[in-house]
Amino acid sequence: MKDFAAIDFETANYEPTSVCSVGIVVVKDWSITDTFYSLIKPEPNYYAYRCQMVHGLCAKDTDKAPVFPTVWKQIEPLIEGLPLVAHNKAFDENCLKKVFRMYQMDYPDYEFYCTLVASRKAFPKAINHQLHTISALCGYDLTNHHHALADAEACAWIAREIL
Repeated sequence: MKDFAAIDFETANYEPTSVCSVGIVVVKDWSITDTFYSLIKPEPNYYAYRCQMVHGLCAKDTDKAPVFPTVWKQIEPLIEGLPLVAHNKAFDENCLKKVFRMYQMDYPDYEFYCTLVASRKAFPKAINHQLHTISALCGYDLTNHHHALADAEACAWIAREIL
């Protein structure tokens, strides 16, 4: 798989619809050809303390941010025809499906691959299979972990190495 788009969401709270930022990294012929990052006004619009501590975002960061459908209109042309890749696809794919449903948007049934699952096969003796651990094993220094674009870049790096 030499063409794909790595995706990462951060959420404001424990609801999968509460996406508050998204990072996209487009890879074609094994090279990064485009990136996209946006804050998103979450729904429901409140921040759980634990989520804030993980990614550092809060309500004042996203109060004036666009809603998901507006952001997705910018993303759609970038990822058209590409499979999506996420580290822990279960989380990101669930967020995407739930937020599509919440905004009554037609879900295009994206093909999703998971670098977390692949990393368990590629690195069975790793101390853990978290994004920062696996990205380091693949030679990528994830210094801004839990920033959606940085995490998407790490995922793209991992995917190029092990998928």
